[in-house]
Amino acid sequence: MAKAALMDFDKALELYEPVLGFEVHVELNTETKMFSAAANPANEKNHGATPNTLVAPVDMGLPGSLPVVNETAVRYSISLGLALGCQIAPSSRFARKNYFYPDLGKNYQISQYDEPIAFEGQVEVELEGGDIVTVPIERAHMEEDAGKLTHVGGSTGRIQGAEYSLVDYNRAGVPLVEIVTKPIFGAEHRAPELAAAYVRAIRDIVIGLGISEARMERGNLRCDANVSIRPRGQEKLGTRTETKNVNSMRSVERAVRYEIQRQAAILAAGGTITQETRHWHEDTGTTSPGRPKSDADDYRYFPEPDLLPVAPSVELIESLRAALPEPPAVRRRRLKADWGFADIDFQGVVNAGLLNEVEATVAAGAAPAAARKWWMSEISRIANAEGVEPSSLVSPASVAALQQLVDDGTLTDKLARQVLEGVIAGEGTPQEVVDARGLAVVSDDGALIAAIDEALAAQPDVLEKIRDGKVQAAGAVIGAVMKAMKGQADAARVRELVLERAAG
Repeated sequence: MAKAALMDFDKALELYEPVLGFEVHVELNTETKMFSAAANPANEKNHGATPNTLVAPVDMGLPGSLPVVNETAVRYSISLGLALGCQIAPSSRFARKNYFYPDLGKNYQISQYDEPIAFEGQVEVELEGGDIVTVPIERAHMEEDAGKLTHVGGSTGRIQGAEYSLVDYNRAGVPLVEIVTKPIFGAEHRAPELAAAYVRAIRDIVIGLGISEARMERGNLRCDANVSIRPRGQEKLGTRTETKNVNSMRSVERAVRYEIQRQAAILAAGGTITQETRHWHEDTGTTSPGRPKSDADDYRYFPEPDLLPVAPSVELIESLRAALPEPPAVRRRRLKADWGFADIDFQGVVNAGLLNEVEATVAAGAAPAAARKWWMSEISRIANAEGVEPSSLVSPASVAALQQLVDDGTLTDKLARQVLEGVIAGEGTPQEVVDARGLAVVSDDGALIAAIDEALAAQPDVLEKIRDGKVQAAGAVIGAVMKAMKGQADAARVRELVLERAAG
């Protein structure tokens, strides 16, 4: 496939105005699926289940099986709609969305079409530097997920070139809420940044509500990014493309930037944009054509005959509204003020997706700066090396307990890093690792003096140098003692004892 021509990003923005739109799919972490009693693989405890073991007749589309609405999924959907500032429909209806795909056993998806459960909302999105952009929400509707295809053979993992495909119906029927924005104007040069910030805001909202694991790498939260551009001064919208199932904030940002540059190059050369879905390729940072984008009429929507309308009571809606957590943007401003972080330090925590972990570590007793240090440095380093999320390695409570051992002098920072490795390896709590490995700082002056005497015997001129005013000479003895005691000596105390020897 020939590589697409790209226009310089700044040049593209001189000639064309970008218009964005996003469809974010959120898998709900209910115990069971949307329309069956099968266990929900989007729930953390069911993650990684053997293929085709979390299924029921409804999920497989077997004849005679009838769907039953998951009440918890409805409650979660209402809570999400309220958190998005939406109106909740007094009555909403499910519909059949008809299309053939091998991982959709019924050959239709139960979704919502013209009667969604939530509509007309808005979300405040905070960009770097504190700028706030209000993103208009058109609707948030309930539906079920499809299964998952694994393409075997070939070099890309895609159906093109594959020898055969395997179908896993575990995901079929997982409860989803699809959040659809209205067209977003005025993003201009910050369009890619806004794309990532919007997805991050949705992730923060659903995590705060406790309704989804929101792990993008697992597909708990997926974004379809719609991009169109139009010549400056033109009122008519351009033809949009929809980049499907982008699974990280960074990739959403890159995909939007790429599509702006690709479409600008096509239009500037006199070409036209095809309305289509596109696939994002993480390795090359490019998109490729998927299928022509279907309009609503192509899906032949009609009301689902096996399900009654969903009609939540006013009392239920208001009780869920009263239980909403603090909005993410308000929470971030509060935490930044409480912790006293500089803008760059706080934004780094937000961008790394570690705000919850740092907050929980502070709540467990660690100082904010120490909590930030552990999560942003050592834990993130190990997570990156192992290709996992930092939060999967260690709990905030363990990090706080580890820092307490540093604060009370039991551990040095170097020893604490060794203890952290033990905790991550499953050797127990920080204190248990310290005890098992014998890693506590040696605080017995007798043991320290013995090590100092041995070091001084090997460097007899050090005391004279110190007495002559060359205090820095003590460093050689301190280094020797630390090495002899495998880093478990208190360097500050060793220095005090060496200077006492020189003075005596």
